[in-house]
Amino acid sequence: MTFAWLKRYAPRSLYGRAVLILLMPVILIQLVVTVVFIQRHYEDVTDQMSRSVALELRFLVNTLNAAPSAARGMADVAPLVAALRLELRLPDPAPPTADSRIFYDLSGRIVIATLRDELSDLPAIDLQSDLKRVHLALTTVHGPLGVDFPRSRVSASNPHQLLVLMVGVSLFLTVISFLFLRNQVRPIHKLAEAAEAFGRGRALPYRPRGASEVRAAGQAFLDMRNRIERQIEQRTVMLSGVSHDLRTPLTRLKLGLSMLDETPDIAELQGDVRDMQAMLDTFLDFAQLDSLDDPEPVNPADMLDTLARGAARAGQDVRVVGQCPAGPVLLRPMAVRRALDNLIGNAVRFGTHVELSCTVTERAVVFSVEDDGPGIAPAAREEALKPFTRLDKARSQNRGGNVGLGLSIAVDIARQHGGTLRLDTSARLGGLRADLVLAR
Repeated sequence: MTFAWLKRYAPRSLYGRAVLILLMPVILIQLVVTVVFIQRHYEDVTDQMSRSVALELRFLVNTLNAAPSAARGMADVAPLVAALRLELRLPDPAPPTADSRIFYDLSGRIVIATLRDELSDLPAIDLQSDLKRVHLALTTVHGPLGVDFPRSRVSASNPHQLLVLMVGVSLFLTVISFLFLRNQVRPIHKLAEAAEAFGRGRALPYRPRGASEVRAAGQAFLDMRNRIERQIEQRTVMLSGVSHDLRTPLTRLKLGLSMLDETPDIAELQGDVRDMQAMLDTFLDFAQLDSLDDPEPVNPADMLDTLARGAARAGQDVRVVGQCPAGPVLLRPMAVRRALDNLIGNAVRFGTHVELSCTVTERAVVFSVEDDGPGIAPAAREEALKPFTRLDKARSQNRGGNVGLGLSIAVDIARQHGGTLRLDTSARLGGLRADLVLAR
């Protein structure tokens, strides 16, 4: 037997699950105590008290039946009636005709059942007309006997006090537990916020708080964040240093080739030098991803229009299609623009017509770049997102500037925003569709 089906109904947050763990025992204890209390207090105690009263009533009926007249019988039982706080009417002018009680009167059910079990000459019992007294009718040789006595003689008074006290104290302690529980969950929530922000490229100030286990997890997160930041810094410094140091010999090669006579071999060498220069520029772009800019409000529609106008000035057929919702969205503008530039550059390199669009939802911003080129086979799309990858079959590598970092840079920028890069087939143009998904 498994309890997997319970997961769909369980709260998803830690606070909700902790509240559920806190409330379930309290509710179960309430139910158990209530059931036991009702059984012992309402049933057992009420049964004993009702049987005692039934013995007294049986004695009164026997005494009245033995008397020669109703008046003599009432005189014989008068001292006992006064001592037992009973009211007798013989004959009773308006005896009850049927048993009656209020539906929520749980002890009344036991009173009626016990008195009927002990008294055979009991026509009816009335517990509804006066909730504080019991009115019943007994059969005697002198006529119907009406008997009234306090309800407290057959059931305990104020039996609800224990239940009210138990529920009230439980609610009070539950509220206090909620307050303490919120203080315990708040450090975990802060840790989750810091981790989510770091996954999006932002380092929020964070100090471990709360219980020892939460503090240990927070300190482990800080150590991990520091190690990752050092590794990123070392990677950036290494790539920047290598790229920068290679610029000097490349410059000398370019200068030396420019001073030679123009020949086919010299032209090929100059093309190789230009390709190496483009590779170095791309490596620097890849190394400087984490130091581009900070998040700020950006209008996605204005960004697409700017990119489309820049491509048009370069003689490229790039257009914005659809209606992009207006309004500021918190993004890293330079990083997002670089990612879109890479996607547009790939699109115009392998296609003749490129379309840009965007959609904005409550949770994400999606920039789409579609072209009419050959596209990328579904089996090769995951490989295409890896750094320094060239796809021989899906897209020709003989195009200029294809270093293998364009899509990888776009993926890294998407992950800095808590999103991803999706590759698919364009439904309108038939080529590649690249969706840059950025979480809001």
